[in-house]
Amino acid sequence: MLTVREISETEHLDFVRAQRSASFLQTPAWGRVKSEWRRESIGWFRDGELVGAALVLYRQLPKVKRYLAYVPEGPLVDWADDDLAAWLEPLAAHAKARGAFGLRIGPPVVTRRWDTTTVKAGIAEESVHRLGELAPTDRDHTGARVVSQLHELGWVPQAVEGGFAAGQPQHVFQVPLAGRSEDEVLRGMNQLWRRNIKKADKAGVEVTSASSSEGILADLDAFHELYVHTAGRDGFTPRPLSYFRTMVEALAAEEPDRITLHLARHEGDLVAATIAIRVGAHAWYSYGASSTEKREVRGSNAVQWAMMRAAIAAGADVYDLRGITETLDADDPHVGLIQFKVGTGGEAVEYVGEWDLPLNRALYRAFDLYMKRRG
Repeated sequence: MLTVREISETEHLDFVRAQRSASFLQTPAWGRVKSEWRRESIGWFRDGELVGAALVLYRQLPKVKRYLAYVPEGPLVDWADDDLAAWLEPLAAHAKARGAFGLRIGPPVVTRRWDTTTVKAGIAEESVHRLGELAPTDRDHTGARVVSQLHELGWVPQAVEGGFAAGQPQHVFQVPLAGRSEDEVLRGMNQLWRRNIKKADKAGVEVTSASSSEGILADLDAFHELYVHTAGRDGFTPRPLSYFRTMVEALAAEEPDRITLHLARHEGDLVAATIAIRVGAHAWYSYGASSTEKREVRGSNAVQWAMMRAAIAAGADVYDLRGITETLDADDPHVGLIQFKVGTGGEAVEYVGEWDLPLNRALYRAFDLYMKRRG
């Protein structure tokens, strides 16, 4: 029988370190980044042995001491187990005892994959508008079973039609790295990406990186200035500098190579900058910025290639370019994002997505209605 209780951040981090892959959103440090939420590390125990862990974030409802309990891209449990109720029921009971009216999880479980050739063909085909209309190159049986069991156990899927979901992305783009050399990864890219990487090198673009808190903070102002410039150009709301300072300080303190800042410069001018995060064998491209000036020197391609090379050197299994929308419609402004990422030669990956379990139905309905009115 499995039981759930609070554990120390040290126990939690030790469990994460023992995993081949875990989301950075499930590290103890991420709880310190999300300071507007109350954080808690919890563990699953079987016969006294820690066999699962999670970072739980609690967001309070206005005016009442009731919370949405959120486990982003987690928990870290055995999702291949035929009896998911044995894992999820003690989690729900624990969250309810902590005052939660609802529980949200994001199982780190893949359902489908589409390789580059399939995605490119879908973009080119006028009758295809969404990834889901394409036959996947791989279906994950564990993912299908998890979806089926969650439905049976009363969980509610939180997928959003079009655009990005309100929480973590259900569709991402990843470049598989396991067993591949730099040359093999480079050969897997399309001709435009390879040409742009060469062009950046020939133009004299230099990429530097820092992974210590002091090293990153020394250049964080420059990154943020370029990031704000990018937000203005591309039409998204930028996060404040204080958020990035908190993120750097929390993640860099947890593990020496947890977070890295990469800067691409051309003749002294900052032309592109990115933040990369790695947990075990999973490496992510987390934030990026690029200059409108000097786009012809291809700093964005240079810095992406530098991140991939660093991930390969670290022994990562996957380089994760994070979220994409499901759209393949040529008229949709989001399609440019997937076209850029497809050039890396990776694959589109669909996860199970985020699911809610109402623990207090009246409060959960009120919260759900409030969220729908907001957006």
